[in-house]
Parts: sequence; structure tokens; C-alpha cells
Amino acid sequence: MANSAIFKTSIGKKFFMGITGLFLISFLIIHASINAMIWYNDGGATFSHWGHFMGTNPIIRTLEIGLVIGFLVHIVDGLLLWKANHEARPVKYKYNKPSANSKWYSRSMGILGTLILLFLIMHTAHFWIPNRANQFAHGEELPLYSMMLEIFQNPLIVVLYVAGCFSLFWHLLHGFKSAFQSLGLNHAKYNKAIEVTGIAFSVIVPLLFAMMPISIYLGWVK
Repeated sequence: MANSAIFKTSIGKKFFMGITGLFLISFLIIHASINAMIWYNDGGATFSHWGHFMGTNPIIRTLEIGLVIGFLVHIVDGLLLWKANHEARPVKYKYNKPSANSKWYSRSMGILGTLILLFLIMHTAHFWIPNRANQFAHGEELPLYSMMLEIFQNPLIVVLYVAGCFSLFWHLLHGFKSAFQSLGLNHAKYNKAIEVTGIAFSVIVPLLFAMMPISIYLGWVK
């Protein structure tokens, strides 16, 4: 009973945020690596090979369930923490200067997380849901590469994807380091290394994601 009560506290929620955050970070590394295969520019052969592996490997498919659960827990925990922080100080101090104590993006994780959620809904509606539905109904995958070439001819969709990646950048800029802190993995000896790694990760991964629709729209990838 005592242990279950801990996870209802702010500390418990932050712990779960840290665990699910690191899990999702590992997913982003894999997803970005596979997306980067489009720059082989071999008609999608390399991308399709690894995409097929991810879509049919039983271990990966099992982990996919954990990924969905991880996303949901991360989102719910984030909203509960935002709500708790908001209710803890419903009236702002007259001379309160938030910018003096924290970065704007660390105070806007709820908004950034919501924007990313909307981006994920759009992304899964374009690719993941149709592909999994076709696998379930017909036992085969859709041609994701050709679907990307078609979908990313729409400039509005490209802009929305880039905006989603921009939100991901700000979210990771705070979330990467925060995940280690929430799990008590920060230490004076390697805090700087975590911070530098977090900044690099926050720039490289969203940039890779954003360059995919941009490259297709501009005809760099065919």
C-alpha cells in the first residue's frame, strides 16, 4: 500500500516520467536511424528492408505494445504534473519572474507535449494505423516509402511535420536532462556530459525527422 501511494505523489509521477522518457528516447534513436535510410536514395530499398524488419519481427512487435503504453503513461503523467504544479500556486506572486529561475521551455512542457501529441496523432494516421490495419486485414505491409513520397508532396503537411519536430526539439532540450534527474542519475562528475549529450540529441534527432519531409518535398530523395 505504501509503495502504491508513492507513485501517486509528485515524486512518484516524476519517476515514471523519467522511466518512460528514457524509454521513448531509445525509441527515437531507432526510429530516426531507420528514417535516415532514405538518404541512401536507392528507391527506398534500404529503408523498406529495415522498415519491414521493424514491422514483422515478433520481438519488435511485442515491444511496440510497451511503446504505446509508455507514450500514454508519459502523456498522462505529464498532464497530472502540470495540473499539480498549476494548482499548487493558483495565484502568481506579484513580483514573480519565472525567467530568472527557469527556461521558458521547461515551464511549457505541458504545451509542448500537447503539440507533440497532436503531431503523433497526425503521423500515426498517415502511416502507422493504415499499415497495421492492412497487416491485420490482409497480412501484408503497405509500401511506406511510396506513401511518404506521395504524402510529403503536400506543403501544408511538410510544414506541420517540421513544426512538430521543432516542438520535439524544445521538449527534449528540457526532458533529456530532466529524465536523468528524476531517476536520481545525476552526479557532479557527469552532469556536464549529460547536459552536452542532451543538447546534441535534442538537435540531431528532431533535425533528422524534419529533414525527411523537407528532402522528399524538395526532390532530394526520390
